[in-house]
Amino acid sequence: MSMSDPISDMITKIRNAQMANISSVKVYHSKIKENILKILKHEHFIENYEVIENNKKKEIIIHLKYYNKKPVITHIRRISKPSRRIYVKYEDIKPVLNNRGISIISTSKGLLVNKQAKKLGVGGELILEVW
Repeated sequence: MSMSDPISDMITKIRNAQMANISSVKVYHSKIKENILKILKHEHFIENYEVIENNKKKEIIIHLKYYNKKPVITHIRRISKPSRRIYVKYEDIKPVLNNRGISIISTSKGLLVNKQAKKLGVGGELILEVW
């Protein structure tokens, strides 16, 4: 488990759990992870998530979503990494997979989906893509 990039760690756990058809996965809590999961839930990529506290340590249980026994998330990829940050201007924000997917962008207005960032006219760090 690489704690130098906790977002990549969460993505890897989600990907591995879906390959094994596991219904939920547990990750350590952080605000950015919780905000990413809030977006994934709102966009119907995950069933739900819950924050629990064990011995003063917070964890998140992610309940994954399946359709006809196949994972709803077919592709999840970290774009901007600690070793290589990727930023986009709002003019350069493109639809993901003909608007069937999303990209999550960290902006001055918080984490936003690519459509929201484009509508608000803000760019930022391109965190991940999901479809």
